[in-house]
Amino acid sequence: MKFCVFALLAPLLAQAQNLKEFEKKVTEFTLANGLHFIVIERHEAPVVSFNTLVKAGALNDPAGQTGLAHMFEHMAFKGTPYIGSKNWPEEKKALDEVEQTYARLEEERRKDIRADPKKVASLEILLKAAVEKANLYVDPNAYPRIIEENGGVGLNAGTGLESTNYYYNFPANRIELWFLLESQRFLTPVFREFYKERDVVREERRMRIESNPQGKLMEALLGTAFLAHPYRQGPAGWASDIENLRVSEAEKFYQTYYVPGNITIGIAGDVKPSEARRLADKYFSPLPARPLPPLITTVEPEQEGVKRVDVESPSQPLVFVGYKRPDQYDKDDPVFDVITTILAGGRTSVLYKDMVRDKKLAVAAVSAPNYPGGKYPNLFLFFLVPAIGKTIEENEKELYDALERFKAEKVDDATLARVKTKARAGLIHQLDSNSGLASLLNIFYAGFGDWRKMFTALDDVNKVTVADVQRVAQKYFIASGRTVAVTLAPKRQGAAQ
Repeated sequence: MKFCVFALLAPLLAQAQNLKEFEKKVTEFTLANGLHFIVIERHEAPVVSFNTLVKAGALNDPAGQTGLAHMFEHMAFKGTPYIGSKNWPEEKKALDEVEQTYARLEEERRKDIRADPKKVASLEILLKAAVEKANLYVDPNAYPRIIEENGGVGLNAGTGLESTNYYYNFPANRIELWFLLESQRFLTPVFREFYKERDVVREERRMRIESNPQGKLMEALLGTAFLAHPYRQGPAGWASDIENLRVSEAEKFYQTYYVPGNITIGIAGDVKPSEARRLADKYFSPLPARPLPPLITTVEPEQEGVKRVDVESPSQPLVFVGYKRPDQYDKDDPVFDVITTILAGGRTSVLYKDMVRDKKLAVAAVSAPNYPGGKYPNLFLFFLVPAIGKTIEENEKELYDALERFKAEKVDDATLARVKTKARAGLIHQLDSNSGLASLLNIFYAGFGDWRKMFTALDDVNKVTVADVQRVAQKYFIASGRTVAVTLAPKRQGAAQ
């Protein structure tokens, strides 16, 4: 996780020479209901960025309801009873009618082989009509329109495996409007147009997974690498689950995971911490405190041999190779960050020079130090794209040979020093924004319990030694922890099996 956020952090390190200097600009407070705020003052421009992080992502989707966490990204800015409705009393009746009709339909479907097909078809027609009626009361994009009319920009949301983020920027003289709007959508959310957005989520899966060779292969890799842990289900959700998601299920998920103690809000920009605290008390304190959600307790069994999956695809050949590794809290986590840069961090990296430049086996050879997430034991991932005329087998063999050489020969001090410099300063021009900073504060607080990890993570990288690199490579780049996923050309009809 950390190398991808170093790009955001590097400009801050240039401005703040040490942690103590940076701390002077940061104020933290927690409301009585458990909601945590992190505020950093940056008065260079009269704008403020807001980032709300909920520690609920695709990993928390209940069995049979994958894709549910993603639905909240799509429902995020649908509004409240007072924003987004042309006639709330009538819309409420229409929404209730939708759910009542859906309940009757599900009741009939649960009869399984004894269900009456004609009754099911009739109820499906009634449900479609009820949904269309409810949608007539919707004032489309009312919530975003208020934001735009008041100078707000960058309105968006994103769902990951371990969290969901909501964010946008406002002029400094409109911060109270943000507190009002954000608190109300948590206090009195309306799941309007839920089934319309369910279709959108389903279509996104079709585009990103089913029609995308890389997405399809990645899904196969995760399903093969992980036997028990919910990392196996990936972020997209299964098609049949998405198609059957219900508002009642979303409401239960909301009550379970969207609790104040499971939410962190990062604020960065032209704001006074005392004013942020006053407005937080005024608008967010009414959110009722509720128990924290359950933890994921499933532990992935130890892998005891190579796993492999082939996916037929007419696309260019692709190769994913993942090695099991520990979570981001492990003492060796910074070593993996260093290794990924040495092996596949640009044109000076080991794999680029060997496989792309010199032997011309691949057009791309990249890696990710922790995939698909970092909170639990995961994968160190390699991604290879064979060059025209070169095979998957040739690329695999060269990758394994390169890793064996890497394990056998210690990295030179100059290479290690270059990697450390890259972590601290090489990405300094990537990003320097309030929005990036508000996001960073949330990411590190949610992931490690303390935003100060932004600084100590870089210190941890700086402590990595040549011996650490070799030791970790030898320990984890082993066949028994390997999972391979490749694309194969579809077999011709009638070809021998």
